[in-house]
Amino acid sequence: MVDTTLNVNFSIVLMGLSLHILIWEKLPDWGTWFNTLIANLPKPLAYLYDAWHCPYCFGFWVALMLHLLTGQYTLLSSEVMPAYLGAAALPIAWFLDALVGALLILFGSLLLKAISGPALTGHQKVMAFKQAQMEKSN
Repeated sequence: MVDTTLNVNFSIVLMGLSLHILIWEKLPDWGTWFNTLIANLPKPLAYLYDAWHCPYCFGFWVALMLHLLTGQYTLLSSEVMPAYLGAAALPIAWFLDALVGALLILFGSLLLKAISGPALTGHQKVMAFKQAQMEKSN
C-alpha cells in the first residue's frame, strides 16, 4: 500500500454548509414568505424539507448535487479510482465523496454551533455591562 498525502478540497463543504445555514437557520427568520412557501409545498417536498434538516442527511445530497454541478471532488484522491472497478468506479467515487462531504458538513455545523453559544453569551454579557455602565453614568 502506498502512503499518500490526504488532499481535501473544502469548496463543496463550504458551499453545502452555507446552503444548510441559509435554508434551515436564516430564511425561516427572514419574514413570513419562506415559511409560507414551505407550508404550501406538496407533501413529498415538505417531507424532504423536514427530513433534510439534519446536516448529515442534507450534506450528502447537496455534496452529490454540487459535485455534479461543479465537477469538483472533496477528496481529490476520489478522482482516480482503481481500474478493476470498471464502469462502477464513477458512481462509487461520487457516493464515497458525498459521504465525506456530508461528514465534513455535519462537523462544520456542530463546530459553528459550539463556537456560537459561548460567543453569544459573551456578547450578551458585554452588552449588559455597557448598559449598566451607561445607567451608572446617567
